[in-house]
Amino acid sequence: MQTRVEELPSAAMPPAASLDAPPQAPATATARHDTDFGILGAISFSHLLNDMIQSLILAIYPLLKSGFNLSFAQIGTITLTYQITASLLQPAVGLITDKKPMPYSLPIGMGFTLCGLLLLATAPNFGVLLVAAALVGTGSSVFHPESSRVARMASGGRHGLAQSLFQVGGNAGASLGPLLAAWIIVPRGRGSVAWFALAALLAIVVLLQVSRWYRDHHAVRGKAKARGASHVSLTPAQVAWSLLILGLLIFSKYFYLASISSYYTFFLIHKFGVSVQNAQTHLFVFLLAVAAGSLIGGPVGDRIGRKWVIWASILGVAPFTLILPHASLFWTGVLTVIIGLILASAFSAILVYAQELIPGRVGTVSGLFFGFAFGMGGIGAAVLGHIADARGIEYVYGLCAYLPLIGIITAFLPNLERKSA
Repeated sequence: MQTRVEELPSAAMPPAASLDAPPQAPATATARHDTDFGILGAISFSHLLNDMIQSLILAIYPLLKSGFNLSFAQIGTITLTYQITASLLQPAVGLITDKKPMPYSLPIGMGFTLCGLLLLATAPNFGVLLVAAALVGTGSSVFHPESSRVARMASGGRHGLAQSLFQVGGNAGASLGPLLAAWIIVPRGRGSVAWFALAALLAIVVLLQVSRWYRDHHAVRGKAKARGASHVSLTPAQVAWSLLILGLLIFSKYFYLASISSYYTFFLIHKFGVSVQNAQTHLFVFLLAVAAGSLIGGPVGDRIGRKWVIWASILGVAPFTLILPHASLFWTGVLTVIIGLILASAFSAILVYAQELIPGRVGTVSGLFFGFAFGMGGIGAAVLGHIADARGIEYVYGLCAYLPLIGIITAFLPNLERKSA
C-alpha cells in the first residue's frame, strides 16, 4: 500500500501543510501527504473483523444462557470481564506506545483475539467462558489505541473523517455479529464459533501490511505532526474539567448502549414473544444503524466543530430513548434505528476533541477513551444485569431512557479553535 500524494495549488494549501512533507522533498514538490484512504481502508477493515469477532460474544448470549443455565447477572459478568480487561489495559498500551511505537503489536493483539475465539467455541464451563472473554478483551486493548494512532497518521489533517472511517469499520463488524450468529451459530451450535477463526487470520494478514506501513512512516509523520500540532490555550484545570465532562458523556452513551447490546434480544423476546433469530435480526439492524451513524460525527465535526456534534448526538437522542420503552414492536425497531444513528455520531467527535485537548498524546488519549468506553459498557452490562434480575428487563429500559439527558453538560465544554485545513 502506498501513500497517495496530490498536487495542490499553492493558494489552496494550508500554512501548516509543508510540515507534512518529507524533510528532503524535491524543490518541485508543492505537494503534501493527502488522506491515505488505502491505509484507512485497511485499518477500518481490520476493525470490522476485530469487532465482528467480539460481537459474537454478545450475539450468542441466549445460547450461553440456556446452555450453561446462566442468570442475567452472570451474562453481565461475561461482558464485564471482556470490557474491564480492555478498559484496564488500553490506557497502559497507549501510554507505552506514545513513548515507543510498536507497529507489530497490531497483529499480535489480533492473535489474543483469535485464542479467545477458539476458547469460546470449546469452553466447558462458565469459568472458561470468562477466560475466553478476557483474551478477547486483551486483543482489543492492544488493537484500538495503535489503530487509532494509525488512523490519525493517515488522516492528512482530516482527523475527524479518519476517526469516523476507522469507527465505521468496527461498528459495521459489531452489527454483523448478531446476523452471522443467527445464520450460522444458532442452527449449528456454539462449536461453529471456531469457524470465525478464519476472519481473525485474515485480519492478522491485513494488519501485517498495515504494520509495515506504520513502521516506515511513523518517524516522518510523527515528527511532522509534533511540529505542526495545534495547542489549545486552556489552563490545566480547564483541560481536566473538559476531560471530566467528556468522561460523563462517555458514561451516558455506553451505559445506554450496554442496555441494548447486551439485553435487547432478551427485551424483545420477553415483551413481544419473538424468536431468538428474530431478536438477533433486530439487534443487527440496530448495530447497522450505529455503524452508519458513526460516519457522521467525524467529518461534520471537522466542518462545524466537535462540541456541536457531541451536543446534538448525546442530548438529541433523549426524546427517542424516552419513547422507546412504551413503543410497539414495529416502532421499537424504528426508534432503535434512529437512536443508533444519532448516538453513534458522538464517539469520533469526543475522541478527536480529547486529542486536541492534549496534543502529542494520541496513544494515551485513545487508550484512555477507548478503555473508559469499554469499561463503562462492561460495568453497565453487569449493573443492568443485576437490575434486570431484581426488577425485570422492561424496568431496565425505562431507567436507561433518562441517561442521554446527561448530554446537557456539553454546554460547559470550551469551544476549541478548529485547526483543520
